[in-house]
Amino acid sequence: MPLYRDSGVVLRTHKLGEADRIITVLTRERGKIRAVAKGVRRTKSRFGARLEPGMHVDLQCYEGRNLDTVTQAETLDPWGDTIARDYRRWTAAAAVLETADRLTEEGQVAVQHHLLLAGALRSLAQDEHASELVLDAYLLRAVAVSGWAPSFHDCARCGQTGPHRAFHVASGGVLCRDCRVPGSSAPAPETLELLAALLTGDWVVADASLVRHRREGSGLTSAFLQWHLERGVLSLRHVDRSQHQRTG
Repeated sequence: MPLYRDSGVVLRTHKLGEADRIITVLTRERGKIRAVAKGVRRTKSRFGARLEPGMHVDLQCYEGRNLDTVTQAETLDPWGDTIARDYRRWTAAAAVLETADRLTEEGQVAVQHHLLLAGALRSLAQDEHASELVLDAYLLRAVAVSGWAPSFHDCARCGQTGPHRAFHVASGGVLCRDCRVPGSSAPAPETLELLAALLTGDWVVADASLVRHRREGSGLTSAFLQWHLERGVLSLRHVDRSQHQRTG
């Protein structure tokens, strides 16, 4: 059976038999793969904690009919271990990992998704920005890469230059007065500015945002994501947004 080597981020794991574990990894070259890590649950496992969610690893595997098998694993970045020491950041990372899993398919190359995932986990591990901002920035960019880029300035339907106040998830973002439909919300202008900043990577604007605008923006982001996924992201329910926020 052919051997291959690739780097990737562990998305999730689940038990197999007495001592094995199936790991799902979003790799740089091959996209999402599933592989068996034999004996990884034993105390003396040669893989240790390298194959846990959020870890950035270099893998050597051989291909199988249904599942590949991990033969070597080396840690490139211990993001998962670092993030797991802080509950606030870990809950955000869990939502990032689940979303990456939902937005990618096995056997399909997903380089942009891999780079977005790695960037989000790196930022969480280094505590560069508030975890809820990193999470929402990742979610917005991930849905954009998947082909559902939201509009926060110009009308999502007719393209009329904004800013506009109405926001409608199913329509793809903000709507002008002529395109506004029943059920549209009216977020604060600062909330839309924050979401636009997160989508484009303007961290000066994002870091200066207020709590109420972050919370409103998070609600819109979650609704937009889950509308396109057509089902909920369970980890979003447990995200801790209680710390490292400006008041006002």
